[in-house]
Amino acid sequence: MSSMLDTLKNSWKIPDLKKKILITIGLLLIFRLGSRLPVPGLDPTVFADLISSGGQLFSFLDVVGGGAFKNATIFAMSITPYINASIIMQLLTIAIPKLEQMSKEGEEGRKKIGQWIRYATVVLAFLQATAITIGLKSALISGLNVITFITVTLTLTAGTAFLMWLGEQITEFGVGNGISMLIFAGILSAGPRGAMYLIENYKLGKLGSDIIGIFSIIAILAVFVAIVACVVWVNQAERRIPVQYAKRVVGRKVYGGQSTHLPIKVNWAGVIPIIFAMSIMALPSTVFGFASPNTKTGFIGFMKNWQSHWSYALIYALLIVAFTFFYTYVQFNPIELANNMKKNGGFIPGIRPGKPTSDYIAKVLNRITWFGALFLAAISIFPYIIVWITGVQGVWFAGTSVLILVGVALDTVRQIESQMLTRHYKGFLE
Repeated sequence: MSSMLDTLKNSWKIPDLKKKILITIGLLLIFRLGSRLPVPGLDPTVFADLISSGGQLFSFLDVVGGGAFKNATIFAMSITPYINASIIMQLLTIAIPKLEQMSKEGEEGRKKIGQWIRYATVVLAFLQATAITIGLKSALISGLNVITFITVTLTLTAGTAFLMWLGEQITEFGVGNGISMLIFAGILSAGPRGAMYLIENYKLGKLGSDIIGIFSIIAILAVFVAIVACVVWVNQAERRIPVQYAKRVVGRKVYGGQSTHLPIKVNWAGVIPIIFAMSIMALPSTVFGFASPNTKTGFIGFMKNWQSHWSYALIYALLIVAFTFFYTYVQFNPIELANNMKKNGGFIPGIRPGKPTSDYIAKVLNRITWFGALFLAAISIFPYIIVWITGVQGVWFAGTSVLILVGVALDTVRQIESQMLTRHYKGFLE
């Protein structure tokens, strides 16, 4: 933590980095201001009531957007269509050889894929805006008609497109990954609301008597610190497999002979498995919430409130574990890695090159992925455990939120350190 603060303090002394940080802060302020502008034609009160009964997917969209979704603002859909478009394109790149070849063509190929992601984002944003407008039509002030439909859907779509542009400006002229910074700012802005909710529960006596309530708040804060520490540790943890490169003589020069290591991260998949699992698990409650918003009993009522049942958390955890393995092996190919090592004269001490090397890497990856998958599952179902134990709803700091906050913060600090190091070398050479 101290090294992170030192990095930020030292970066402020460099004029170029200081300018980038100020640009990032300014663009994030624009994002927060836009999160307060209402969508024309929507009743915020009715819309908020419908969102509250819409299931976990709506809650997640509201947290990512920093309350913009529940308040029916122009940035209500946040940047989630862009995330979905990126994930879909990533999977298509693996499934379609032509796209995979294009992604390996360098800057031009990546630019073309990025352009397709932008087009897909606009299409997905319009489809999502259409679903929200039709599904939550009772929140429309003038009812569902052509003018209202065009106004609401285009406003929501334009809001997402503007956020996509804003994220690209942060990436190019600011600090860190722009899209990640927007999500970071949205989740972080929900912190004060979470604190106020906790204080209200204390005043209402839901946390126990005065003394017990104070101890409950201290315990919740301690759990928050412990969760952050665990997430940081797992995000930074990696297994380093030693790799030795054989000496090669080319002309009069000798290449290779050095020792290095192959780092395998414990949490290679990040938060992607949680997003996949959440999308699937949130589908039933969202569909039944749209189809029958007033039904609270029977099978429909159970499915709308399924997230409060223990079976929901169990299936949710199993899906996260499955998607963690799937996404890890999609991103990390032991066979291709072993072949590249063999071509460059590299080998793992005690392991023969080729198939034995790929089998060994796959074995290590499998063991590490089990730990990472179980950790992601435990962090994700932690909010449900807190609710079952304390009865307090809306635990802001648990689960996906902390994973995103910590991941973005660490990545941003690493980028700042990299830019500071680059400037140091430039100054030394000059």
